[in-house]
Amino acid sequence: MPCVIVREGEDFEKALKRFNKACEKAGIISEIKKHQFFEKPSERRKRKEAAARRKMRKLMAALEKKKRR
Repeated sequence: MPCVIVREGEDFEKALKRFNKACEKAGIISEIKKHQFFEKPSERRKRKEAAARRKMRKLMAALEKKKRR
């Protein structure tokens, strides 16, 4: 769990913003959103397959771009 020490003379809003950024960087926010609702195993599998397809498409596009040079 990320922690933020409030510096002397620092306002609360700024410290809260740093804490939110640290949580986002650690992946806590996305993890909470992911576990907010139950995801059936078939839905999880479809989501992972779609992510793999997007990743592969991005990789292939980068390779094609490299070949053209």
